Amino acid sequence: MTPAARLSAAIELIDTIDAQRVPAAKALKEWGTAHRYAGSGDRAAISGLVWDVLRRRASSAWIMDEDTARARVIGMLRLERGLDTEAIAALCDGSRFAPGPLTESERAALTSRSLADAPAHIAGDYPEWLDGYLAQVFGDDRVAEATSMASRAPLDLRVNTLKARREKILASIAHLGAKPTPWSPLGLRIELGADARNPGIHSEEDFIKGAIEVQDEGSQLAALLSNAKPGEQVIDLCAGAGGKTLALAAMMQGKGRLIATDHDKRQLAPIYERLSRAGVHNCDVRTPKGEGDTLSDIHASADLVLIDAPCTGTGTWRRNPDAKWRMRPGALEVRLKDQVTVLDRAAALTKPGGRIAYITCSVLPPENADQVRGFLARHPDFTVVLPAQTVTVLWDKAEAFAAATLQSSEGLLMTPRRTGTDGFFVSVLRRTG
Repeated sequence: MTPAARLSAAIELIDTIDAQRVPAAKALKEWGTAHRYAGSGDRAAISGLVWDVLRRRASSAWIMDEDTARARVIGMLRLERGLDTEAIAALCDGSRFAPGPLTESERAALTSRSLADAPAHIAGDYPEWLDGYLAQVFGDDRVAEATSMASRAPLDLRVNTLKARREKILASIAHLGAKPTPWSPLGLRIELGADARNPGIHSEEDFIKGAIEVQDEGSQLAALLSNAKPGEQVIDLCAGAGGKTLALAAMMQGKGRLIATDHDKRQLAPIYERLSRAGVHNCDVRTPKGEGDTLSDIHASADLVLIDAPCTGTGTWRRNPDAKWRMRPGALEVRLKDQVTVLDRAAALTKPGGRIAYITCSVLPPENADQVRGFLARHPDFTVVLPAQTVTVLWDKAEAFAAATLQSSEGLLMTPRRTGTDGFFVSVLRRTG
């Protein structure tokens, strides 16, 4: 397919997503099935265009002064891909399979309009109802922060220290262009261009043997900041598919007791195979059954309870750009209730002197600092471990990392703009009595 034909396909797909209100991933999969002549490179390029349009949905429409699939695609080419009017016109020339030629009004918009006077939620590409929350945490920087959350994320890998060292893996996957991550001592990063296909990590020998896992650097850091130690009793209370469980197991060096559970047993389904591949032998996976408590034998005896809390996922917008446009206020209210429940459950499991690592992949204050303040009001026998103390696990990177994060008396916040990671909030809470 020509670049112009790919552009036409992207316009068609955005129309479908708008009209049928379907997730972008589903629309892309169905398009690929119906257009088998499109090669893998074509599908990757079209997917890149669609995701970029969703990342810049509001600002692209503003630039073009028109909210249609075509307008958003054209506006995205200017804002996200950096093409000038003539380069866009060359793609939209009306030839076979190409979009129709630019109209006079489209040319005028491309050459004269900017985001200088756009409202913050337009310039930052997020739903208007979230503006107050983002202003609360970022203030006048919210457009810049949100714009970074709209950029394509790199592919990050975590080296499993139960099986390998980073230097060895760096050499063995050099063909993928991997480089060490800036902060995590366990991370490797593969930068991806706008039209790049995700490399086949799952077919790499190092992945098959369990030496590497796909995990954003922010998620790696969140696990590291929990400071799980060999010999401890550690509970991963919202283990899901096991990403942070695997990280905890490596930190514990196979020593101690690691328990992984989740309220939704369907989320736990992949964890067994992942633990086996990673060489983890000290993890007890507890699947919920009926109304019984999977942790009824744990009575204030855990050294560490890690909560990878259910949240709105606002910190992962660069990976799930269509999710932010489907998010509604009611979803936040549900998540806040879930977080209170899991925090209170963790408090009962933690021994005196033990700690809770509360983690969200959200940047919204109600899910982060506000939630921690509410927990402390309900549980005065807990106190926050100051971020300056938690970051010491990063050794020589600790001071620079701390300076890059947004800190408060409740914890620290990573963002794409500040730390180059997904958005993660981390608060470590110690039980004092």
